[in-house]
Amino acid sequence: MEGLNFESAMARLEEIVEQLESGELSLESSLAIFEEGVRLSLYCQQELEKTDGKVQRLLRKLNGEFALEDMEA
Repeated sequence: MEGLNFESAMARLEEIVEQLESGELSLESSLAIFEEGVRLSLYCQQELEKTDGKVQRLLRKLNGEFALEDMEA
């Protein structure tokens, strides 16, 4: 999924859901677009898992400096 970002993958997933829900696609087209949706869904899940460990909280120290700390799950 080179050149793809999370936002564009999610937008494409929304398009796929609309197309599948419309009922206007042939069985073959529905299967092909469903497979694309599964790939996009897995990509989005992987991206979320990658960023989950990187979420940080900005804390202000008493001396006025800023420090980044990992958020606790």
